[in-house]
Formats: sequence, structure tokens, C-alpha cells
Amino acid sequence: MFRSIVTGVRRPLRPLLMLAFAAILAVAGIQVGAGKARAATSLPCDVYASGGTPCAAAYSTVRALFASYNGPLYQVQRASDNSRTDVGLLAAGDYANGAAQVSFCAGTSCTITKIYDQTSHHNDMPISSGGFWKGPGPNGSDVGADASALPVTVNGHAVFGVKVHPGVGYRIDNTVGVPTGAQPEGVYMVTSSNYYNSQCCFDFGSAETDHKDDGNATMNAIEWGNACWFGGCTGSGPWVEADLENGMFSTNRGPNNADNPGVSHPFVTAWEKNNGTSNFTLKDGDATTGGLTTTYSGALPNNYSPMKVQPDVELGTGGDNSNGGQGEFFEGAVTTGFPSDATENSVQAAITSAGYSAPAPPPGGALHAVGAGKCLDVPNSSTTGGTQLQIYSCNGQANQSFARTSAGAISVTDAGVTDCLDANNKGTTNGTKVIIYPCNGQSNQQWTFNSNGTITGVQSGLCLDVTGASTANGALVELWACNGGSNQQWTLG
Repeated sequence: MFRSIVTGVRRPLRPLLMLAFAAILAVAGIQVGAGKARAATSLPCDVYASGGTPCAAAYSTVRALFASYNGPLYQVQRASDNSRTDVGLLAAGDYANGAAQVSFCAGTSCTITKIYDQTSHHNDMPISSGGFWKGPGPNGSDVGADASALPVTVNGHAVFGVKVHPGVGYRIDNTVGVPTGAQPEGVYMVTSSNYYNSQCCFDFGSAETDHKDDGNATMNAIEWGNACWFGGCTGSGPWVEADLENGMFSTNRGPNNADNPGVSHPFVTAWEKNNGTSNFTLKDGDATTGGLTTTYSGALPNNYSPMKVQPDVELGTGGDNSNGGQGEFFEGAVTTGFPSDATENSVQAAITSAGYSAPAPPPGGALHAVGAGKCLDVPNSSTTGGTQLQIYSCNGQANQSFARTSAGAISVTDAGVTDCLDANNKGTTNGTKVIIYPCNGQSNQQWTFNSNGTITGVQSGLCLDVTGASTANGALVELWACNGGSNQQWTLG
């Protein structure tokens, strides 16, 4: 898919977040690596195989997709010494050993450097080397996801998904066993309506081996987000669409699909299948309960038959490495053949039985400025991005209620709009304004709460500061070199 504007790339989260995640779950009675024992049951790729359309490539950082699988799920690299380790399962056919990641990454940060294929084909996905559109990594490569950025619980187990921000991408070329040309192919993934955008492209599925736009029908991937490529879309999205190259299709005409108004669930199942010559089908569902909704099943777009799919599987970017999209990935597979509706319904049941749920949210409340005896405040309850924060007499209203997110952000929700504290223009100098801005997961929106009462920006290392040590209502908040003053001390709650 041809790219849109690429936004910035954030740095890895501090290891404190991983420890905090484990601590939060412990308070809730959930331990890292603990949970209900897995019942003897067929997992998604077992179901696909029994339906005659076996998985050709299968990926997950949270669990096994075959009941017999007992290999690694993903590889992480820690920043402190660049050493790597594989994160595997608690047992064959079980959940990820999240405790292994927490232990290995303690005192530093980690990046996901590879996602392993659970099939016998070993189509393991490393970080993408880039493509026509260059990534932010060395020599134009993409970068890996922060290993701690997406904590989640699955059947009570504390595990981690893959949080793709612009610039993150994974790709394997010259795959084994993956459909090519006009061979029928199915694709599914579990993602989320919590994190997406309108940029190109958060994709999962088949793409070009040369990482360029090779023309119509050279891709067969799920595209997730609210990019309305052709205009005239129904609702505000996000939508499950098909990226077939040079178009994100919700029908064979593009958009204009009243049956696809978008889907909003914390955990979403997204589905696409393509018989290579005359039909592609799109479905979506809730990954925690219920069945599937078919939003389109019909002819391929004009000039897209027959398909010309290449032996490549990607996650997180478009086929030409368009890397402005963002999204969350927990599991997914590419299958041979055109899966039947009955098979996909059974796979959906295998997913909903997995027990996806969000971790307990970190505590929140008012952020008290110790020196002034007042509260951090969004002036006039504004929801306009770029509004600089101030201190004001505490009043308990929504514009003074802040929450620490599992991704290290500090969010505020008012009138149904959630924004995050942000270092304006990614500033790292004294006097940088602290503003509200739509949450984007970048490092200028990540904050560390320190034992001495200060709050420091992850990107800058500077302290959240009341300008001039003022105690007056309306005094503005900025970043400043940490100095131990009471105007840089805060309490939450």
C-alpha cells in the first residue's frame, strides 16, 4: 500500500513499567506466569488444519496457536548489554512465560527483535530491513517494538503483545509454504480498537518480497485502522479492510459499505480470505465473546484477478514499507486454501476461549503540586491539543483527574476525549511547555514517577515544574532541569 505521512518514533519504555505491571496484577491477585490451567482443546491452527486449510505461518507473543507447540514465541534484546533471549511458553500449547521477559529486562529496556513462526515452516519474522519508504532504523530499516509497551492478561496470565507505532515493522521474505500467485489464502489476527490511526499502513499478511509497490493484486493482507483510502466510508472506523496493493478495500469498489461501519472492542478479531480469482471476504468480531460479522464477500476489484501474491509475510507496515500506521498485535496466522465459514467460526470460538482481558489500570486521581498546594489542571477543561497545563485550586473535576497508563503515559479524560501529557514539539530544553495532546505512545508522552516525588520525562530526563516556583492559580507547567525544589514535587491520588 502506498504510504502516507510518517510520524515520529518513540524510545523504549523504562523497565519500571514492566515491574509496575507485575505489581499491579499481584495486587489484583494475578501473578506473572500464573493463571488457570489450559483445558485440553484445539487451538486456532489445530482448527484450521482440521478444516483442510492449515496454517502456513502463525505468530503470537501471548500464547501457542497449536496445542502441541512448545517452542519460542518471540525474541527480545535488552539495551544494557545488547544480549538476547527467547521468550517461550509455560508448557506445550500454553501461554507465554511473561515472567521470563520481566526478569531478563529488569533494570533496563527490551526490544522485540523477532517473532517466531509456530508452524514447521519456520517463517520467523525479524525486524524489517525497510523498503521503498525508509524506516527510522540503521540503513533505512524499521525498528522493533518496545517489549513492555503492551501488557495484557490472557486467561489470568501476565503477557505482552506487540505495540506497533510508526516505524515499527517485521517481515520475512522467501517464505516456505505460504500461498503465492492466485493460490487461495486466509488471514486472521487479534488486534484492538484502543490503538490505531488513519495512516498507511498497519497490515498483517502477504506482501512483496522486494518491499516495493509491485502493482495491483501483489498483496493480500488485513489492513486495520481508519484510513479511508477512496472516500465515502461508513462511520468513523476503525475498519477491517483488505490491502490488495494500491487500495484498502472494504468492498470491490473500495468503501461505500453500509455493512462495515467500523468495530470497537478492546480486543478485535480481524479476518480476510481470498480465493485468488473471484472472491475476497472480510469479517470481524469481538475476541472475548460472540461470533463473527461478515462485512463483505464478493468479487475482487477490477484488475485484481487473478491475484499475484508473493512469498512474503509482514506485520506493521504496507507492502512498500509505508510505515505511518499504528496498531496492536496479539496473534495471527496465514493459511493455505480458502477457509470455510464453519472453520472460521470454530477458530473464533478458540480465540474467545483464550481469555483476553486488559490488565488492571494503574491508580489515578489528582496530581497535587506539593509546593503550591494546588492541582495540575487543564485550563477551562479544554480538549484542544497544544493547551499548556497549569496549576489551580483543587476542585475534583475531570480536568484535574489524571491516570497513569500501562504504557507510561499520564492521561486526562474530559467530555469523552482522552489526551496525554506531552512535551511540546518533543522539546528537551528548559522551559519546554507541558501540554495536552492526543495520545500517541511516543517517548515525549512517557513519564517516570520517582521516589523523591518528581516526575521526569522519559525522552528529556527533565522534571515536571511549576514555572518560577509560583503558587498562584494559573501558573503554567513546563519542563526544567531537576533541582529538588518543591515546585518539582508531585503526589498522585
